[in-house]
Amino acid sequence: MRAAVKEAARCCPKLPLIAGGKSFGGRMTSQAQAIDALPGVRGLAFLGFPLHPAESHPSDRAKHLGDIQIPMLFLQGTRDALAELGLLEPVVSRLGTLATLHLVKEADHSFHVLARSGRNDREVMSEVLDAFAAWVGAIGAG
Repeated sequence: MRAAVKEAARCCPKLPLIAGGKSFGGRMTSQAQAIDALPGVRGLAFLGFPLHPAESHPSDRAKHLGDIQIPMLFLQGTRDALAELGLLEPVVSRLGTLATLHLVKEADHSFHVLARSGRNDREVMSEVLDAFAAWVGAIGAG
């Protein structure tokens, strides 16, 4: 992660850096940030933060998030089996103003929706990207 951030800063020195990732990649990024701040990173974005294994509810996967001092965006499907909302919402709430939760209605961990939702994956990805762009603008990194 540190090498990727360093390379991004080298390639795009005038752009603000946002780090993060999908699922485990986002969690690894957050752990790196919690241990030692990633140089120049202004925010972390998580696409489906894996709070717990499916059908299990350990609570230690989010403990390190309290050590992070930059804005965090959690983009989560409401049907995500790896982040039950009843467990995720209190985690985000405890992080206070540094954390933003954007719920993607009826999406799973991969942001797929059931056909009966009336939406398709492309519409969901547009929502995710719009939410990400709005958050980047709101934290002053856009």
